Amino acid sequence: MDYRVLLYYKYTTLDDPETFATEHLEFCKDLELKGRILVSIEGINGTVSGTVEATDKYMEQLQSDERFKGITFKVDEAEGHAFKKMHVRPREEIVALDLEDDVDPRELTGNYLSPKEFREALLADDTVVIDARNDYEYDLGHFRGSVRPDITRFRDLPDWIKENKEQFMDKKIVTYCTGGIRCEKFSGYLLKEGFEDVGQLEGGIATYGKDPEVKGELWDGKMYVFDERISVEVNQVDKTVVGKEWFDGTPCERYINCSNPECNKQILVSEENEERYLGACTHECATHENNRYVKKHDISEEEKAARLENFKNLVNL
Repeated sequence: MDYRVLLYYKYTTLDDPETFATEHLEFCKDLELKGRILVSIEGINGTVSGTVEATDKYMEQLQSDERFKGITFKVDEAEGHAFKKMHVRPREEIVALDLEDDVDPRELTGNYLSPKEFREALLADDTVVIDARNDYEYDLGHFRGSVRPDITRFRDLPDWIKENKEQFMDKKIVTYCTGGIRCEKFSGYLLKEGFEDVGQLEGGIATYGKDPEVKGELWDGKMYVFDERISVEVNQVDKTVVGKEWFDGTPCERYINCSNPECNKQILVSEENEERYLGACTHECATHENNRYVKKHDISEEEKAARLENFKNLVNL
């Protein structure tokens, strides 16, 4: 394939994130990359897509910068760009946990576990594996036996931990996320909260899936990614579909955003049911005056009314 997708981060010191963002954006545009990069005084967090030649030049440039020494890139082959535009934005944090007393992963973070060590932790009876991602990411795919946090934003994870602290406090904890960046900060937070034995999957799911020894074993479903691909495969041994269709509960790995722009909830939906229910997650969203599915497909009022009838047979929606 002629294109690649790069996933990477580095906790480091950037004295002037605003200036860096402006200059880095021009550099990325010169290479005709597309993607989303966040920068702050604590470092860089990005995903970009581009040709093999362009991504090679990009990686070489960052690796030659002393501030990013040791940066690791997770590389996926692709048929084309995984983004529509190129953005480099300065932020307060490169991954938002919004703590009053922030965690610096360069000073405090959990023990790093290789893919092989993490697989052993998954099989251990004395270990609790906590997914550090959002609920909709978990629902598409997760490690077998891992705990699903009831959150839709990473910044809500500390509150969820506090609510469930008693059941985890005396346990050996390991955690994981897509590429490792969220776990760096989350595992440090757990240590600050008094958890004593905390580990994290080094390099995240993206690294685990490519490891030649574990081959993604004990991962069920697909890995959610924040680009046009939406999801990628992980398990090379015994793939299992765990996603459930929003309307009928059948196996499904196809995410869409609710067609009501004021809702925008991500739901797993088959093409058939997306059409049947006007791309919406509820009757209320289906009837919204700015329903994107209705507008895109130029559906008549008569046809709209007929499809709205389909909601009458649904329960709890």
